[in-house]
Amino acid sequence: MTTAALTPPPAALPPAVSGAPRVRLGTSMGDIVFELYPDKAPQSVENFLQYVREHQYEGTVFHRVIDGFMIQGGGFTADLREKSTRAPIPLEAANGLRNERGTLAMARTSNPHSATAQFFINVRDNEALNAKGAADGYAVFGRVIAGMDVVDSIRTVPTASRSPYHNVPVTPVVINTATLEK
Repeated sequence: MTTAALTPPPAALPPAVSGAPRVRLGTSMGDIVFELYPDKAPQSVENFLQYVREHQYEGTVFHRVIDGFMIQGGGFTADLREKSTRAPIPLEAANGLRNERGTLAMARTSNPHSATAQFFINVRDNEALNAKGAADGYAVFGRVIAGMDVVDSIRTVPTASRSPYHNVPVTPVVINTATLEK
């Protein structure tokens, strides 16, 4: 038997939901692939895809990492300079999708309609982030379909405070590429 016969084939991605778009983030810790849901959160998906097409995420970092909660990125460079963004989008949290482990959601400020480029990946079920009405919650617009092991590696990196930010990885976790796969 040859060595090649012992090597398992690469894992196939699960089938897409109705031709849903897929985005691959190439990070300094490995690749993460998302499937997006434009039927549930059309403005959030188009917003995210536009930033991907503009290469907004390349060179940004996961700047807020909280094990047992989420990892957040897409807005800052490794030296914590915030990148400029387009205008905020309306909140689409009341779309039936829940902030469950492995889902992708828009980050925002206390203003419900303030999401721009930053996003987060839930590393556990976060019931408190789900919409209870039309003007609260955090909009889920996709999920991880490959690379959850990478997400789990990121969520456990050592973090520290770098004023004025907290939970910043000591060694930057860089998003090197963001590409639309389909």
